[in-house]
Amino acid sequence: MKKIIILFICFYGMCVHAQPYMLDQIVAIVGSKPIKQSDVEGRYLQYRAQGYPSRGDMKCDMFEDLLTEKLLMNQAEVDSLVVELSEVEMELNRRLDQFIYQIGSQEKLEEYFKKSIYEIKDDLRKSLYEQLLAQKMQRNITENVKMTPSEVRSFYNRLPKDSIPLINGQAEVAHIVIYPPYSDEAISEVRQRLLDLRKRVIEGESFSAMARIYSEEPDAARSGGELPFMSKGELDPEFAKAAWALKNKGDVSRIVESKFGYHIIQLVDKRGDQVKARHILMKPKPNPEAVATATGRLDTLVRLIRKDSLDWKAATFYYSQDENTRYNSGMMINPRDQSTLFEMDHLEKDDYEVIKNMKIGEVSDPFASKDEKGKVVYKIVKLKNLSDPHRANLKADYNFLQELALGEKMNKTIREWVNEKIETSYIYIDESFKRCSLSNTNWLKQ
Repeated sequence: MKKIIILFICFYGMCVHAQPYMLDQIVAIVGSKPIKQSDVEGRYLQYRAQGYPSRGDMKCDMFEDLLTEKLLMNQAEVDSLVVELSEVEMELNRRLDQFIYQIGSQEKLEEYFKKSIYEIKDDLRKSLYEQLLAQKMQRNITENVKMTPSEVRSFYNRLPKDSIPLINGQAEVAHIVIYPPYSDEAISEVRQRLLDLRKRVIEGESFSAMARIYSEEPDAARSGGELPFMSKGELDPEFAKAAWALKNKGDVSRIVESKFGYHIIQLVDKRGDQVKARHILMKPKPNPEAVATATGRLDTLVRLIRKDSLDWKAATFYYSQDENTRYNSGMMINPRDQSTLFEMDHLEKDDYEVIKNMKIGEVSDPFASKDEKGKVVYKIVKLKNLSDPHRANLKADYNFLQELALGEKMNKTIREWVNEKIETSYIYIDESFKRCSLSNTNWLKQ
């Protein structure tokens, strides 16, 4: 696949051969876009680094993906589509985080790719730009694709019975939430701990090491508190203000209060309108008196609701401190799809432990949980509905089936577009890849 070149270096008539090196080979051209052997190998390594198993001839699959990607890119350039640098950097950092999580550490990732983290980033950046540009072109092609109810029914009726997807049990849950107030002493304790850590960093200790040990941010143990490049709009306003105020790499902020808790922030780098920072997050703990007050209030509400002396909807409106749900009877919203349905294993762990033993319509006793920002809350929940695991059907799972049908229709639209473009585009495929069993055989007709 690659040609080996051996250089001979001569000094005063004496010649010795240097180390051989590999000459990258162009294995395909789509329009004006070449595909090199290293592109295929790199895509294969990325796929495996994400934890996907090797199946069949995956390099042929990667090759066909690249053919389609180049075709989409050609059209994207004709249509003057662009991808912003910030989009590429966000995806780059997300992808690297995923690689590191799957492999176990940055050091293992560097060993896997046989490159430093900076070289890996440089290699990925161009590849990700091309992938994102191709995806943007795909969205342009499919933006007007819609599904009618009759098409959804037709899609469902065409599915073989043993291919109808299995739906896990799903719960609909409402809650009433109370945030126990933090005492001045609890806040002072957290601030003092952060001041002590800030002093140690300034005196030369590693910010990353202390973030791994002390930060209450969920991924800190793995990332050393480091966040990807982010713009101001992606960060809490107070956090963003403090991060942008830091001038030099390595500078450490004063204590910053955000909606997540209290932080100290270290500047890693700035690039355009984005900043990369590390942070250590700590959250005050409610004292026993505050907890007793919160649970006592919830106990009272539970007794009144169970005796039908207080309507659940009214109790939610007047007493719940969750501003996102108090106006819709406390119905919890699944952040994955913005629906009110939760697969049981997608619930917050503390919520799951309570809900798994409840009956439909039952109201729980008060218990401690966490909100979406990781803050401690006390709540009661009402199980509104719970479905058993089942094969998808149009009555209960219409939205799910609609998404599946829409995906199939979009894929068909893309395939038709690709076939039209193949007929009018210059396509060259090297003999080394003509052996591949491509899913779209039109590539090999050119």
